[in-house]
Amino acid sequence: MDGIVTDVAVGVKRGSDELLSGSVLNSPNSNMSSMVVTANGNDNKKFKGDDKMDGAPSRVLHIRKLPGEVTETEVIALGLPFGKVTNILMLKGKNQAFLELATEEAAITMVNYYSAVTPHLRNQPIYIQYSNHKELKTDNTLNQRAQAVLQAVTAVQTTNTPISGTAVSESAVTPAQSPVLRIIIDNMYYPVTLDVLHQIFSKFGAVLKIITFTKNNQFQALLQYGDPVNAQQAKLALDGQNIYNACCTLRIDFSKLVNLNVKYNNDKSRDYTRPDLPSGDGQPALDPAIAAAFAKETSLLGLPVAAVPGALSPLAIPNAAAAAAAAAAGRVGMPGVSAGGNTVLLVSNLNEEMVTPQSLFTLFGVYGDVQRVKILYNKKDSALIQMADGNQSQLAMSHLNGQKMYGKIIRVTLSKHQTVQLPREGLDDQGLTKDFGNSPLHRFKKPGSKNFQNIFPPSATLHLSNIPPSVAEDDLRTLFANTGGTVKAFKFFQDHKMALLQMSTVEEAIQALIDLHNYNLGENHHLRVSFSKSTI
Repeated sequence: MDGIVTDVAVGVKRGSDELLSGSVLNSPNSNMSSMVVTANGNDNKKFKGDDKMDGAPSRVLHIRKLPGEVTETEVIALGLPFGKVTNILMLKGKNQAFLELATEEAAITMVNYYSAVTPHLRNQPIYIQYSNHKELKTDNTLNQRAQAVLQAVTAVQTTNTPISGTAVSESAVTPAQSPVLRIIIDNMYYPVTLDVLHQIFSKFGAVLKIITFTKNNQFQALLQYGDPVNAQQAKLALDGQNIYNACCTLRIDFSKLVNLNVKYNNDKSRDYTRPDLPSGDGQPALDPAIAAAFAKETSLLGLPVAAVPGALSPLAIPNAAAAAAAAAAGRVGMPGVSAGGNTVLLVSNLNEEMVTPQSLFTLFGVYGDVQRVKILYNKKDSALIQMADGNQSQLAMSHLNGQKMYGKIIRVTLSKHQTVQLPREGLDDQGLTKDFGNSPLHRFKKPGSKNFQNIFPPSATLHLSNIPPSVAEDDLRTLFANTGGTVKAFKFFQDHKMALLQMSTVEEAIQALIDLHNYNLGENHHLRVSFSKSTI
């Protein structure tokens, strides 16, 4: 079974002959945009849009090679982690589908993610690319079932209340019984820590609490989302997947518990809503009632125990465990590149008037520790960036390819170079090459650093930390407005050392992060800026 991590990227290309049925598609590239193709299957027309394989982004995605029996719900679930799904058209006979997301930004994030991690449905690889069409107009009478499923999912997403009276088949997403998942890890040849679980499961929504414990020689966890729908999506996407190459398989079920009672924040249990909890003595913080519920739940589930005798013993040294966790957190959701994979990225279509090694160091430093940057002497709109390892270069590529920096959409690919050469002694290359190997600003130097849990795609909302007591909301609003954007919203955390700040676009947020990460706010406080998964 392919793991989350092991799948090899498939190039995302644009389909020149997307096949449509039961829909009207508006395509700026086509004089056939008003053609209605009927859904009786006899007169499906090949729809020729533009033939260019340029992959211009669109919020409509074309999904191919779907398994025959796949449901609308499973296709919709592919898009849910990236944002609201606004329409779907299934072409059952063709094993294809079109999925429309609310924004082009969400579609770009989804395509970038799945170009690094081959998506699977029912253990079969599927292919996702931008459609030629900018929006999907479906004839509801022809596409009733899919529309009903979509409405159900949307209702669950927006209200969290059970849906009554909607004609949805049993395969549609109905509110999950519980926001708590029970996770068992089979074939655990490497340590899987609480932080690694947080990193993986956060892709599907805010994780509130996690309790880990060992039972029958097996590592298990209970993980609570704020919303049962997130638990449903995570179970759908992750059950049966491997965390590492060919091992550490996730087995996921809904728990009978609907709320976890966490007493301590330590490496065994964590309540992310209550950072003030004591750390206890490192024992699993299990309340007797929960312990009894576990025992009952285990016997009810009757799960076969895959005993892995001594699987953890060689790695049970804290440092090795922390290092493995750090490596995992950096690698989760990435293809099977070993840490020794290609560490050098080629970035092109840069704004050569504005870009500097420092600005690239700051932006790419969100996803890994940048070692060296070289802007090419003969082609100043391109640069080579050397990361600390192959996982970090994959992470930076999947998050930053297609984003806007200084007004231009940048392209990020793996370079054929193994390292970035520094200029020879005494040779002036106009400051185009810079060595950041010893920079104090690296975010991921410490194995197991909490920064590994906070790696998110570029977003309009920024997370600010290390704010001194003397700095007020107005000071920060003014500072960020001066980067050339508009501050839409601001919210301090309780302790005033951290805040969320929302710019009006992702591009403005990227600019603000480049300009203000490590900005000196006085009192020896340098502002730390990263992308947030929250909105205000």
